[in-house]
Amino acid sequence: MELQGKVALVTGAGSGIGRATALRLAAEGAAVGVLARTADKINAVAAQIVAAGGHALPLMADVSDDAQMAAAVERLLGELGRLDIVCANAGINGTWAPIDQLRPDEWDRTLAINLRGTYLTLHHAVPHLKRAGGGAIVVTASVNGTRMFSNSGATAYACSKAAQLAMVQMLALELAPSHIRINAICPGSIDTEIDASSEQRGLGAIKAPVDYRAGQVPLTAGKPGSADQVAELALFLASPRAAHITGTPVWIDGAQSLLVG
Repeated sequence: MELQGKVALVTGAGSGIGRATALRLAAEGAAVGVLARTADKINAVAAQIVAAGGHALPLMADVSDDAQMAAAVERLLGELGRLDIVCANAGINGTWAPIDQLRPDEWDRTLAINLRGTYLTLHHAVPHLKRAGGGAIVVTASVNGTRMFSNSGATAYACSKAAQLAMVQMLALELAPSHIRINAICPGSIDTEIDASSEQRGLGAIKAPVDYRAGQVPLTAGKPGSADQVAELALFLASPRAAHITGTPVWIDGAQSLLVG
């Protein structure tokens, strides 16, 4: 119970990595604000936490909407009293397409949720972390745009993830005097529902000629990682065990992003 007495906010908590992270933090004693856009999903996650003896507050908001995020964070503070940990996890794959076919509205949607959403989460949460005397932030980025660039057509997604890592490294210095740590998790292939937020078209003509001789995930002979494995990393980075780690990307991909075609 290393997070006993702490309050956490997890965005994108209705499924996948966000859900697993919310459950894991709650299991270690944190009261968790479970935030997503779909009421049924967050209510189910919150109910699962409560059924296991934990404390959860369902928060429905679109992370790209300033007013909704401001209201969600204020509600969390009003009901739970403080904020110590933020897991900015909400994100979509968006549309993967050749750059000359990718529409401006598709670009904007991916950047709005993945990058603006991260900015708004931190914009509204950081003042409360400062008020608590410090805290920990974990941003879910990706191998795409940070160490892997072979997924042709994923330009909007990769750019949003590269920018998230830049944000983490900029803020590590900015927030250090306030005793706030911030790190990035960069997952590779993980068994989640994120593909449901994806649209792909026209990729055959531009696909990079990469030959994955050892399987796409060498460590597991091609098997993707699990959301629970990523949640364990989020717990570590949010916990006192990572007290001297900030501004650091951690790739969790079974060596997938190290493959060379």
